Amino acid sequence: MPERPGPRTAPASCEVAVLGGGPVGLYLGLLLARAGVDVRVLERRVSVSTHSRAVGLHPPALEAFDELGADRDGVRLGQRLAGAGVRIRRGVVRGPSGVLGELGFAGTSDSHPYVLSLPQQQTETLLESALHAQAPGVLRRGVTVQAVRDAGPHAELTVEEEGRTGTLRAAFVVAADGRRSLGRTDAGIPFPGRTYPNTYLMGDFPDTTAYGADAVITLSAGGVTESFPLPGGRRRWVTQTPHLTPGAAPADLSALLRARTGLHVPPDGCSMLSAFQVRRHLAPTFRAGRILLAGDAAHEVSPIGGQGMNLGWLDARDLAPRLSAALAGNSGPLHAYGPARRASAARAARQAEANMWLGRPLSGPEGPWRETLMRALLGSPARTLLARAFTMRGL
Repeated sequence: MPERPGPRTAPASCEVAVLGGGPVGLYLGLLLARAGVDVRVLERRVSVSTHSRAVGLHPPALEAFDELGADRDGVRLGQRLAGAGVRIRRGVVRGPSGVLGELGFAGTSDSHPYVLSLPQQQTETLLESALHAQAPGVLRRGVTVQAVRDAGPHAELTVEEEGRTGTLRAAFVVAADGRRSLGRTDAGIPFPGRTYPNTYLMGDFPDTTAYGADAVITLSAGGVTESFPLPGGRRRWVTQTPHLTPGAAPADLSALLRARTGLHVPPDGCSMLSAFQVRRHLAPTFRAGRILLAGDAAHEVSPIGGQGMNLGWLDARDLAPRLSAALAGNSGPLHAYGPARRASAARAARQAEANMWLGRPLSGPEGPWRETLMRALLGSPARTLLARAFTMRGL
């Protein structure tokens, strides 16, 4: 995506400074700009990252994007994103004995009854385009925030841009700068959590399966394997590994997939490969004075299930009107920011833990029992509740 021109000298003040121009920061910038707030989204990267770990967009987030209204072409943002991705309308679960059942998403939303598969790079590009159309100059790339502090009547940010260091004042700062958040650290907010033993290997390949637009989850003695369609005739594969394998090659993942699914996924054409370990963190508060947290700066949940990025968008949706009210002189709503979003993040983390438990290797005495349990759940009325939980209803 080409660089969009903007002012070369940062203003000395704004109403809200958002740290981080990833998916959450871009969406929050959109919400605030649409509400007439003088906002700046500060991003160190000079362009959108090509590494797309997050691919799942859930119905509540797509509905929230549509609430922004139509663009000049009469298309709502959720609709535009949906037009660029693959609409996954069902997930199929397989085990050693064959298909255990399926989970359909038809009843999860009136406007977006599916999970949308769209690489994060494309999601960020579309969000950035929407923000530029709404408020050119709000996103400032190539800006490094070096320090943040609550100065009482305002917050102060030390920023570096094009080799020059200066101070930006803001009524409020929202740290949407990821799990290693500078804003959270400078605000003195701890980030307690833990690292799970669960490790995975993930890669994107040309889709040589007959799965079409279905997501397929395969339970095996070696652990769970998940696969999702991607735009452009590609498919993402995620499989559990006995230990973290940062030096793995595409051929290693291909061999694991053949052993666990019986499918040959040619290693040639792999466009992304990543080994990761699952972590869970949750800040005890999402606010310290004039500094607030959103997205991965506030909470980190397992990527299994694709909830993290969507949780951040729902944080932004909740926070934006509270900030607008505070700027207009009504600070009450802003005082209440945090508890409900913390509860949602905690529920998402518990759901992710349940997903990881169900996906554990089927070896050992509990393996057949878990396979039987999954078949029973997917064949009962409970699958409606499972579909709602999987698509993040109530979060």
